[in-house]
Amino acid sequence: MNRPLRSALRTAATAVLATVTLAASALLGATPASAAPAGLPGMDVSSWQGNVNWSAAWNNGARFAYVKATEGTGYTNPYFAQQYNGSYNVGMIRGSYHFARPDVSSGATQANYFVDHGGGWSKDGKTLPGALDIEYNPYGATCYGLSQASMRSWIASFVNQYYARTGRWATIYTTTDWWTTCTGNTSQFAANNPLWIARYSSSVGTLPAGWGTYSFWQWADSGVFPGDQNVWNGTLDRLKVLACNGPC
Repeated sequence: MNRPLRSALRTAATAVLATVTLAASALLGATPASAAPAGLPGMDVSSWQGNVNWSAAWNNGARFAYVKATEGTGYTNPYFAQQYNGSYNVGMIRGSYHFARPDVSSGATQANYFVDHGGGWSKDGKTLPGALDIEYNPYGATCYGLSQASMRSWIASFVNQYYARTGRWATIYTTTDWWTTCTGNTSQFAANNPLWIARYSSSVGTLPAGWGTYSFWQWADSGVFPGDQNVWNGTLDRLKVLACNGPC
């Protein structure tokens, strides 16, 4: 999702091959899917995509988008307005995401920063709950120097504060490998937080503990849409239910 992050991840996963350009990280799934999985097509973007041609993405079939808003407590996506408003204006259901930096400040602090810089929610039928992008550290230690217990506490601090600010439980974006390594494969968030799983493969694979199914699947980092390729595990009507937190 985060281009520096994916580069760091793949460098670690393919060090024996000495190049990040060998695309398939073993941590995301060794074999990229050759065709989109079943589900409603969508995408996620960040500053790496710049100004996005949203009309073209819509015409190619994208019906939802997640847009990077913030990282830590010191970064905002300079293209956020074009991407967030542009996707909305062509008819997509869209949401924003926050790239977690558990090594720099508390979860609650980062949830507040996220909400204050584009991560809010409104019951307009076209706004998804904000997403917490919690995964491999592109800047250092895989688990950001936190123990599994401390990581669980950090995530709880973020999602609880996000709920307090917006009335919504944040979607959690992660990989099964990172989640197992850094949280001990906890199931404590599965009851409330929709799962956005990243795995570049023809199969979604084993999910983190507690989640019987995924809500979103990021299945490739390139394709017909700008940015990463995703599917929603359901119909457009069901995505609208998630956006509205029930009937609109």
